[in-house]
Amino acid sequence: MIGSLRGTVLERSGDTSVLVEVGGVGYVVTVTPRTLAELEPSSPVFLYIHHHIREDAQTLFGFRQRDERSTFEILVATHGIGPALAMAILGTHAPSALVDIVATNDQGALTLVPGVGKKTAERLLVELRNRLNLPMLDPVGAGVGGGGGGNTVVSDVREALAGLGYGPEEVRDALRELPSTGDASTLLRDALKLLGAKRA
Repeated sequence: MIGSLRGTVLERSGDTSVLVEVGGVGYVVTVTPRTLAELEPSSPVFLYIHHHIREDAQTLFGFRQRDERSTFEILVATHGIGPALAMAILGTHAPSALVDIVATNDQGALTLVPGVGKKTAERLLVELRNRLNLPMLDPVGAGVGGGGGGNTVVSDVREALAGLGYGPEEVRDALRELPSTGDASTLLRDALKLLGAKRA
């Protein structure tokens, strides 16, 4: 089994894979678009590898960070999530953001993943809750569809920030630094202060 590769990027192929040469051998590695953008041809690279073996194929999935590989392996071990969907999820949300999404039952954030609709997002939240190492949070999402007030506040703030032009990762990072309780207007004001400071 291949667990990591250290070598040189020979070329990028499409928007999902890269050819890495190690000791004169070229390995085709599937990566997320975010990772692909960081891998320039002829540059040195180190990737954590998940060696996915099926009866009809072997595929290498590469990650810059160890926690990305760990999260990928949790995802593909989850019912209904194959490698392609797992890569789409990680291409949209970083591991820490995914933990927050599941912990707060943030269905809307999961539907940002290509190919994930409302029903699939609901199922994934249930499937992943017991698999991810969730932080101890107030039960803001007692939740899904159940009138959890805190979850509604967080969702309102997220939607407001998105409407102001902030990207999903910026919004997620800002919400992580805020308390899990409070009214929407206060949380929104504090989030804007955080985001303003980071962009300054």
